[in-house]
Amino acid sequence: MNERVQTIDYGYAESAQQRNRVLRNTYWLLALSLIPTVLGAWLGVATGMVRGLSGGLGLVVFLGGAFAFMYAIEKTKNSAAGVPVLLAFTFFMGLMLSRLIAMVLGFKNGPELIMTAFGGTAGVFFVMASLSSVIKRDLSGMGKWLFVGALAILVGGIINVFVGSTVGMMVISVMAIGIFSAYMLYDLKQIIDGGETNYISATLALYLDVFNVFQSLLALLALLGLAGGERD
Repeated sequence: MNERVQTIDYGYAESAQQRNRVLRNTYWLLALSLIPTVLGAWLGVATGMVRGLSGGLGLVVFLGGAFAFMYAIEKTKNSAAGVPVLLAFTFFMGLMLSRLIAMVLGFKNGPELIMTAFGGTAGVFFVMASLSSVIKRDLSGMGKWLFVGALAILVGGIINVFVGSTVGMMVISVMAIGIFSAYMLYDLKQIIDGGETNYISATLALYLDVFNVFQSLLALLALLGLAGGERD
């Protein structure tokens, strides 16, 4: 009986150690992934190379590139190529983000808006990371509802590209901030509970959460600035 208890305890400790290792590696890789994102955004702003990707063309390039990279990451996540492919994806996402950043920099307080969006995103991540470590309840049931919400945002965003509604964009941005903030909590809890054991997949999920919260918060701040006549 004592041997069985010791075996169970050892197995639990080993499992907890594995989950902590996945979480630690995910945090490190997530932090590293921000470097190519910043470089991609800087290059896009400095060269204007994606300035012409507006409307339907921009949507096709963004969705096509993003889904191609995510497919490649899924295929290489268990190999040595997984991390480089993920970092290439984050560079691409930074490049695509540069159009929005360049627009915001056209405001008198553009740098302040960008820092506000960055600080707000960091604050959301800190709150969700803290909650994920104290909530004991299984949150796996949230997954299907969050997916439906994300799908609704995607469809609404595609429609709004052609409609061009400022109010619609504000609504979509607010919804995205809420949905992807909840996704952060869900994805972090999956790692902590052992539902996600691959740190590259975990990093991809968290990166998309962070990226979407930042982009949506920045877009919302830009729209509010535009409505307030803050453009140079």
